[in-house]
Amino acid sequence: MEPLIDTHVHVWDLTGGPYGVTYPWLTPDFGALHATHTLDQVLPDMAGLGVTGMVLVQASDSLAETDELLRVAATSPLPTAVVGWLPLADAAAAERELARRPDPRLVGARHLIHDEPDPRWMLEPPVAVGMAMLERHGLVFDAVAERPDLLTQVPQVARRHPRLTIVVDHLGKPPVTAPWRSEAADEWRRNVADAAGWPNIYGKVSGLGTISRGPWHVSQWRPYLEHALEAVGAERLMLGSDWPVCTQNGDYPSVMGALLELLEELSPAERQAIRAGTAARVYGVGDGAARSP
Repeated sequence: MEPLIDTHVHVWDLTGGPYGVTYPWLTPDFGALHATHTLDQVLPDMAGLGVTGMVLVQASDSLAETDELLRVAATSPLPTAVVGWLPLADAAAAERELARRPDPRLVGARHLIHDEPDPRWMLEPPVAVGMAMLERHGLVFDAVAERPDLLTQVPQVARRHPRLTIVVDHLGKPPVTAPWRSEAADEWRRNVADAAGWPNIYGKVSGLGTISRGPWHVSQWRPYLEHALEAVGAERLMLGSDWPVCTQNGDYPSVMGALLELLEELSPAERQAIRAGTAARVYGVGDGAARSP
């Protein structure tokens, strides 16, 4: 069976768990999502689809959650890397906190940039120093660039930090509910093409079911994958379920199964890259998930 790495998995414990993690954005308005979601709940579905590795991704701007994700990763039966949180707006503090967490499973950092009051947070000078720290340590930056204005900033970060690997989560949230020939889709295509010009920018094919906001069919997603393939290339794309967020509009087998269906028409080399090859290179899943000293 071909390797398959799920590069976007969340877990959270609404009791706070051993580190007292809180999720301010996760309110009762989210319905069933507003509940504890553990790795044990999704592992059977992962096994059913042949998942061979995963990346746990932060959902709280807190060091407590970074510690919680590392704790969960240490107990995972699959090779597991962690994209946690570090205080990137204070590079000295981020450096200290990274030194306190020498676990090689910590391979990257993410910040909920879409929730920041400052819409240009990624471009602020103190954050630039924090990004340089990530660059120096060989850590990945996952960008939650889910608005057009955020997606347009990613190439600026890439230009400023050419050795920093940047992964755009959820393909920048393409407008899959809009007509393919629409102003919104045109804007997304332009932004993806601009980002594709920087070789240190990668993309996750993830979150598409949630964006669909209702009954969906894989055919809705195909033109967006095709554009990403043409612009970015399979060697810079990877798959992610976005579990448990994806359960707002589907379940793990249906959403991840649909993504795998999208790959069936690709060449073996393209399919292998998106299933696992890109993720193995970017996150080190399966080869020790080691980071530079």
